[in-house]
Amino acid sequence: MSKQSGRGHVAGLPAWDRCAVMGVVNVTPDSFSDGGRWFDTTAAVKHGLELVEQGADLIDVGGESTRPGATRVDEDEELRRVVPVVRGLAAEGVTISVDTMRASVAEQALAAGAVLVNDVSGGLADPAMIPVVADAGAPFVVMHWRGFLEGANIKASYGDVVSEVVDELRARVAAVLEGGVAADRVVVDPGLGFSKGAPEDLALLAHLDRLRQMGHPLLVAASRKRFLGHVLAGPDGSPPPARERDAATAAVSALAAHHGAWAVRVHEVRATADAVRVARAVEGAK
Repeated sequence: MSKQSGRGHVAGLPAWDRCAVMGVVNVTPDSFSDGGRWFDTTAAVKHGLELVEQGADLIDVGGESTRPGATRVDEDEELRRVVPVVRGLAAEGVTISVDTMRASVAEQALAAGAVLVNDVSGGLADPAMIPVVADAGAPFVVMHWRGFLEGANIKASYGDVVSEVVDELRARVAAVLEGGVAADRVVVDPGLGFSKGAPEDLALLAHLDRLRQMGHPLLVAASRKRFLGHVLAGPDGSPPPARERDAATAAVSALAAHHGAWAVRVHEVRATADAVRVARAVEGAK
């Protein structure tokens, strides 16, 4: 039996019969895991098409690193990085989300062919974001966010991380809905690694059911993150480099798919594409 209805369908996007795979294209020189590898339009478009060939259902294009301590790029530079890549992928028929905290970038990316806005601040970083998304009628990812992480992973103190993240996300979703974004176009994201350490990230993954009870499709973005490095650390406590965490990422993708996530956001697509299909086959065998 399909669990698509349980995962939720996002209006304005295709309806997949399993957890969707969102491939990442970072058009940045300083991403924590692949900075500089796709830092020009031609390479970025080519990489996005390769991810689709490997099984990505949609591609998330970003021009600004959101790793802790990252320096913000200016608006013109972010537009220069993002919009041509969106336009190039859209011309090839790719379903595209834009990863940005700036309303102007979201607006121009949507005009260039993006169909989803993925804002790690949930509309908090730029007051113009919610009106832009609402006016465009675009789907919107609302992530749990406690502010810019300048120099350190700040604001990571919780009593009960699951309850607090759910409560804070509920409040943010309410503000987004009040701002005019339709309820059937809202996706929630627990913000793994943002103002959270490994214990908090793992607790959230252990309680994805609580996040799904919010009533909105759930995006899980665990790819190559620090908590996986913590889990995989060797006897000396040193974590493997980000690009050596893809097998662990695929394991999280399988878990997330099994627990009803709408989509998982990953850098390396092939293993996760296999993982979500296995999870779907197991669901269908019940």
